[in-house]
Amino acid sequence: MNTVILGVSRDSLKSHQKFSQKHNLPFSLLVDDDEFLHNQFDVIKEKKLFGKKGLGTERSTFLINEMGILIEEYRKVKAKGHAEEMLKKIEIMEK
Repeated sequence: MNTVILGVSRDSLKSHQKFSQKHNLPFSLLVDDDEFLHNQFDVIKEKKLFGKKGLGTERSTFLINEMGILIEEYRKVKAKGHAEEMLKKIEIMEK
C-alpha cells in the first residue's frame, strides 16, 4: 500500500530487538533514547501508574504523507483494533 511503518520508543536497541523478535514485527523500531522525536511530536506526558505520577510516552500514531506533511494524528491510542483502523484509513488515502 506504498506505506512505511515505524515504531518509536525510548527503550534500548537490545530491548527493541528482543521485543521485535518476540512479536515477529514486520516493521522497524527506532530507538529515541535522547527523546528527540518524542519532543518533536509532543508525546511525553504526565501519566499515573499504580497511583504514582511520572512522565511517560503517550501512545500515538501519526500519518505523514510522501511529502513529509503530517496528515492526521491519533492520541491516546489503544492497541486493540488500531492497526485495522489505520489500514482502512490508508486504503481511503490511496484512492
